[in-house]
Amino acid sequence: MNIFRRLFKIGQAEANSAIEKMEDPIKMTEQGIRDLRSDLETSLESLAQIKALAIRAKNDIEQFTHKAEDYQQKAMLILQKAQKGDLEVQEADRLAKQALIKKEEAIQDISRTKAEAEKFDTSVAQLENSVQEIKSNINKWESELKTLKARVKVSKATKNLNKQMAEMDSSSTVAMLERMKDKVNQEEALAEAYGDLANSSKTIDEELNKAIDTRETTAEDDLAQLKKQLGFNDNA
Repeated sequence: MNIFRRLFKIGQAEANSAIEKMEDPIKMTEQGIRDLRSDLETSLESLAQIKALAIRAKNDIEQFTHKAEDYQQKAMLILQKAQKGDLEVQEADRLAKQALIKKEEAIQDISRTKAEAEKFDTSVAQLENSVQEIKSNINKWESELKTLKARVKVSKATKNLNKQMAEMDSSSTVAMLERMKDKVNQEEALAEAYGDLANSSKTIDEELNKAIDTRETTAEDDLAQLKKQLGFNDNA
């Protein structure tokens, strides 16, 4: 069946595709599912048509059975009328024979229609199995498609991570750390140099005033002068 050949191709494509080309089996699986849905629609249409033929065959069997019984009843009524003298025997025989011929034709129609109905029932059963199988395969491949898409995401993420890890080896990491350490050392040395420049820019007076606190000396002189004015004796 074309369905199974198509499914085999889908499975074969998935098995033979490389990880970096996972988009191809995804597209093929999606196309396969669309084909299966198309096959499902066709099978459902065929199933409906054959079911209609089977139903019609059963209705025909009932009609032919009713006709056979009706002709049998007519033949009996005609013979009864002849027996009563209401109808000539020769005419009654002719009519009864025709009724029995019609009955036999109806019986043959019943036999033929029953054979057709059996074939229709067999075809209906086969198509119903095919429909169920297609539905099962659609569900299966839709589940496979979800798994396949998830595998693609994982494989891409893994590939990108491995690529980054491969590009960032230990030597480059050490070199980057050394450059950062040199940069910090350079900044620290620059800060110290600016501090030295700030200290060297001070005047000699600033350095002397820093060495000797002139404010304290001036305060001592002012105190002695104030005591002298008030008549304090320093020797007391």
